[in-house]
Amino acid sequence: MRIYDIICKKKRGEVLSDEEIRFFVNGYNGGEIPDYQASALLMAIFFKGMSKEETAALTMAMVESGEQVDLSGISGITVDKHSTGGVGDKTTLAVVPIVAACGVPIAKMSGRGLGHTGGTVDKLEAIKGFRTNLSGEEFLKIVKEHGLCIAGQSANLAPADKKLYALRDVTATVDSIPLIAASIMSKKIASGADAILLDVKTGSGAFMKNPEDAKELARVMVEIGNACGRKTAALITDMSVPLGSAIGNSLEVREVLQLLRGELQNDPISKNLCDLCEELAINMLVLAEKGNADECRALVTDAIKSGAALQKFEDMVKAQGGEISSVETAAPFITKIESQSSGYISAIDTESVGVAAMILGAGRERPEDTIDYSAGIILLAKRGDYIKNGQPIAELHTSDEMSISIAREKFLSSLTFSKQMHE
Repeated sequence: MRIYDIICKKKRGEVLSDEEIRFFVNGYNGGEIPDYQASALLMAIFFKGMSKEETAALTMAMVESGEQVDLSGISGITVDKHSTGGVGDKTTLAVVPIVAACGVPIAKMSGRGLGHTGGTVDKLEAIKGFRTNLSGEEFLKIVKEHGLCIAGQSANLAPADKKLYALRDVTATVDSIPLIAASIMSKKIASGADAILLDVKTGSGAFMKNPEDAKELARVMVEIGNACGRKTAALITDMSVPLGSAIGNSLEVREVLQLLRGELQNDPISKNLCDLCEELAINMLVLAEKGNADECRALVTDAIKSGAALQKFEDMVKAQGGEISSVETAAPFITKIESQSSGYISAIDTESVGVAAMILGAGRERPEDTIDYSAGIILLAKRGDYIKNGQPIAELHTSDEMSISIAREKFLSSLTFSKQMHE
């Protein structure tokens, strides 16, 4: 078998066999297939696509390139969750303890943020002492003892995907739905859960800005999960505005604590976050066979109202070495942004809001960048609100006073005002 022949076959739009796909993945991961030939095949896939069988085979080849987490020692149906990323998306931090409080064990591996989207690991590491770098034995021990654990992804989890993604990133082949789907699902399947819920975002702050593209990505990922023996479902969710009021690591952990204390039900800015967390938790419980949607909704409501979900979160933080009170430490510089216009906020360029938070230090432009965990933005208004000129609409938090003016201009440029709300 030759990689040259496989490239020619895909270039003609033909379907690759499982053996040919494994040959490619194993050969590239092992250093036997050079970058230039791997790039040629990725570009052929970009233009010719892949069948659902090819995509499932690519996923499993990447899964089998490294270690796979064995969750068989955990009783019950284990459920995983994946979000395609967004601005202010701290849903994992809220949903995992809610679901665990309802009796479903959650062994979750998460990643770091890059660009305008935040990462779950970064948010957790805003908690002083919180450890996300755990051994496999420690990870499973915490899940067995407390019913939940969120850790960073192992370097040996789907290593072929990491190599291929780095190549896609420099060869303009990232935005291929089969390649995106296989990349995401290889890590989810290798993480070992019995069932997977996918939160596929669409809108100005999402990778998939077009709803039809988001639906197609969700469809392909669900097909892969089911073909690989995992019960898989997906929700298409809105990222045309930030989720909740907080953007930035410590600020988002604080908002999660408020949610778990039941303090946000009447907060209009955080309503979209509360609603989404409820829907995600319900769907995870349904996948875990805890009942129908109405029964699971009642479980979620009780988990928050009783304080059980908050207790689960606190148990996890303590088990992973964290001091939860540390997130209450304020940033050295906090500045209010006042509106420069009067009118209704008719649109928010959510990606620009995420970039403004990154400028303040809340995110990374490059993987090696250092994060300021106290940095971020608190929204004081939402889309649809009528705002008067000079009214405070946001707070900027940072340790770098020099970043404030640039972030302020970026944030203000993200807002569109209209004279009438329907415009």
